[in-house]
Order: sequence, then C-alpha cells, then structure tokens
Amino acid sequence: MKYVTAVWDDGGFYVDPRAYLAELPKFRDQLPAGAREFASDPAHYALGYGNGRCVKDLELSGIQVATDKSGGLTLEFAPNQWKHDTGLRISYSGVTHFSIDYEHSIDWMLVDTVLLDEILPGEDGGCVHEIALTDASITVRCKDLQAVWGDVG
Repeated sequence: MKYVTAVWDDGGFYVDPRAYLAELPKFRDQLPAGAREFASDPAHYALGYGNGRCVKDLELSGIQVATDKSGGLTLEFAPNQWKHDTGLRISYSGVTHFSIDYEHSIDWMLVDTVLLDEILPGEDGGCVHEIALTDASITVRCKDLQAVWGDVG
C-alpha cells in the first residue's frame, strides 16, 4: 500500500491509516462514486472497539468471481464477534485485475482478518483497492465498488 501502514512487527501487527487520511482529500474527487463514499466514511478508519463500521478485524468469508466476462467480483467479510454487529459485502464492477498474495504464515489464526485497506484512483476513472489481511493481501483494479454493511453469507 502507498499510504496505509499495515505490517507484521515483532510478533504483532502495526496499523496506521493517518498518512492515507491526510492524503485522501487531495484525490477523493478522482475516485468513482462508490469508492469515494466508502473511503470517505468517517467510521472506515476509526480503529477503536466502539466502532462497528471500521474494516479492521473483519474476517474474509467469501470470494465470488463472475464466470462470464462481466467483470464482476464480490468479497464478503464476516463480522468480528467482539467488534462488529454486521458484516461487509464489497461488490466490484468492471474488474480488470484481481489477485491474492500470501506473504507469511500465521498458523494460529483460523481465518484471514482485515488489518486495513486503501483505495486509490486508478486508470480511466476507476480505482485500485488494496486490502491487507493478517496472512495475505488482496488487490482489485476496477471501474467502481459498492460497499454495503449487513448480513453476509
């Protein structure tokens, strides 16, 4: 990620969205509407445990890739039982790239959970969404995304 810090450090994770939040006003208007709304939500990066709309600690629970050439992709994240009341579904349109890169192995964790994410302007008015997970990172290049909090699964 370019601005967000989400790293494994001495046996624990260090996350910091402050550099991204400082830069976001400079490029927010270049993001497509859905991505802009999701990235600009004040709760998105509010890391405290009283905030059920922060992406940190959501659990990756599903990936659905369109089998036709529509460019659709959906990522589902289940709520963390101690932090979230609902899960998150992110639907991407016009996907031109999707990858999952595994970086290290944390065998004591049963599921990959979100550390933080970052949405930047992409080519042709689209966006690039990168999600740092406890054991991997996800990158999606797309035309736009729609993030909806609610029941997942």
